[in-house]
Amino acid sequence: MALCTAVSAPAAADGGAAPAKPTIVLVHGAFADASSWNGVAERLERRGYTVIAPANPLRGLYSDSTYIASVLDSIKGPIVLAGHSYGGAVISTAAAGNPRVKSLVYVAAQMPDVGESGMSLSARFPSELGTATRTVPYRAGGGVSGTDIYVKRDKVYPVFAACLPERQANLLGVTQRPAATTAFSEKARVAAWKTIPSWALVSRQDKTINPDQERFEAKRAHSHTVEINSCHVSLIADPEAVSDLVLQAATAAEPTRRPALAGTGATHDTRSETAFTGMAVASVVAGAGAVLVGGRLRRRAD
Repeated sequence: MALCTAVSAPAAADGGAAPAKPTIVLVHGAFADASSWNGVAERLERRGYTVIAPANPLRGLYSDSTYIASVLDSIKGPIVLAGHSYGGAVISTAAAGNPRVKSLVYVAAQMPDVGESGMSLSARFPSELGTATRTVPYRAGGGVSGTDIYVKRDKVYPVFAACLPERQANLLGVTQRPAATTAFSEKARVAAWKTIPSWALVSRQDKTINPDQERFEAKRAHSHTVEINSCHVSLIADPEAVSDLVLQAATAAEPTRRPALAGTGATHDTRSETAFTGMAVASVVAGAGAVLVGGRLRRRAD
C-alpha cells in the first residue's frame, strides 16, 4: 500500500486535479456514416474518454475538412483525431494549424501529401474499388450540381466489407452515403501528419484501399503502425484492435504521458506491447518492493 501511494503521488504533486483526458474525434469515410465507429466509441467511452463522431459531409475535400475543422474549434482542451478511409484525407487537412490536435490516427485510410488526391494515390496503388462503383448525378439548391459515387450493391460485400457477415455487409450497401467525386479529385493543400504524431492501422485484406498504399503512407509519415487481418471496415469488424490503437494515441496526447511506440513507421502488434508493458511495470513494482523489504530487514538487524 505504501508503494502504491508513492507511485501515484507525482500525478497530484501540484495539488491540482489530474490533467483532462483528450477528446477523441472520429471521422468516418465515404460510403459510410458515423455509426461505423459505434464499437470503437463504446470502448473508448468505457475508458473515460469523451468521444465525438461527427457527420462527414462527403461533398469535397476542401469543404469537408473546413466543416470538421469547425467541429474541432468547438472543443476545449487537447484532441485526438482519427479518420477512416477518406476520413483520413479529411483529418490531414482539418488538423493543420490547430495546436490542440495532439495525435492523428489513420484506420485503413488515405493520407495524401500536398498535391496528392485520393484519385492520384489509387492510380498509383490500384484496388478492386476501381471497378466496383457507379456514378449518379445530383442536384442541390441554388443550381448546384455534381456527381456522386456509390459502391455497386453486389460489390459491397466482396470489395468493401468481406470481413463482416454477408447480411450485415448488404445492409451497409442499403444505407451507404455516397461521396461526391470532388472528395477524391481535390488535391491536398496541407498534410498535418508532417507535424503531428500519427498512428496507422493497415488492413491486410483491404480491397477498397490497397494495403500497399496504407503501408506506403504510414512509412512516409513515420506513423506508429499496426497491421491486422481485416477488410476495409476494420473499425466495424475488429473495434477492439482499432480502439487499442486510438488509446495509444490518446495516452501519448495526455500531458503526463509519453508515446508508447517509437516513430519509426515499423509494424507493431499492440496486444503484444500491452503485455510487455504490463511485465515491465510488474518488474518495477517487484524491484521497489524488494528495496522496501530489504530496508526494513536492515533496520531490524541494527
